[in-house]
Amino acid sequence: MTVEGQVAVVTGATGGIGLAVVAQLSAAGYRVLALGRDTSRLSELAHAHPGVTPIYADLAEPARLNSIVPNLDRLDALIHCAGIADLAEVEETTTQLWQRILDVNVVASAEITRALLPALRAARGHVVFINAAYGMTGVPRWSAYVGSKAALRELADSLRAEEAAHGLRVTSIYPAGVDTPLLREVRRSFERDHDPATSVRPETLAGIILAALRAPADAHITDLAVEPTRRG
Repeated sequence: MTVEGQVAVVTGATGGIGLAVVAQLSAAGYRVLALGRDTSRLSELAHAHPGVTPIYADLAEPARLNSIVPNLDRLDALIHCAGIADLAEVEETTTQLWQRILDVNVVASAEITRALLPALRAARGHVVFINAAYGMTGVPRWSAYVGSKAALRELADSLRAEEAAHGLRVTSIYPAGVDTPLLREVRRSFERDHDPATSVRPETLAGIILAALRAPADAHITDLAVEPTRRG
């Protein structure tokens, strides 16, 4: 099923998940506005997928995002894929690191959503937040990251309750390990081996996101845990 004429905004578009999401949305007929920091990858995305508009955005500076977010009459889908996952014990987590992780993982998502709410309301659109593995809590050396994802869940739940009257649908997706460069880096930091066969492919997660967007108008997925199935 294609959705010619529908518009989507994807954050973290140059990351492992974001790249796959942009590709599948574009193939499905969406006009995609791709937000990311990697200018070369943004250019490659626009070249590879017709209908993709690259937008440079540094989510570590959320106060500047309001001037970067495009002015749209309507927006059918907003997919938040951006995130950082630095490791540090509480003793080593400086205020600067706390601020950076919270800014990128939560505050930027809130600011972009706030700026695009009029367009989302006009389309009775759908907001998707990519969270961490379902039930993750109390992870040593990861307090800032896990805390940011708990805050992201609360943002999604509050948004869903507040915007139900406007017909917005809000979905939180909790994938337990997606085979991306970020996951490989995190597992190296935790001194764990990385086996792609025990991870979800980015393309698979992108397909799940697209399926959530395609849910019939009388219902929607609010929370979805995604677990990898060992391959091979």
